[in-house]
Amino acid sequence: MPPDTYNESDGNLLEGVALVQENKSSIVDEEQALEISRIKRRLDMLDQRLDNIDSMVTAVAERVMKQPITFSVTCPKCGKDIEIAIIGTEKPKG
Repeated sequence: MPPDTYNESDGNLLEGVALVQENKSSIVDEEQALEISRIKRRLDMLDQRLDNIDSMVTAVAERVMKQPITFSVTCPKCGKDIEIAIIGTEKPKG
């Protein structure tokens, strides 16, 4: 009858199991670190996009505040044209 493999290795089966578990946990730690770095990169890209959108909205709002805007709407019931004027006031800078 062939001897068992774990009996030939000086009876250190528990040490072998501990090494395997340690190796698995280090692989899991590396995978988690990679996933965290991917998430950080994506959050940075999202933050940059939101900053760009904020800049565009601010520029449009500042332009609107400097000049009047007129909306022309046609009433769906009577067919008359309705004009809506929006006039903004610009806050003094400083």
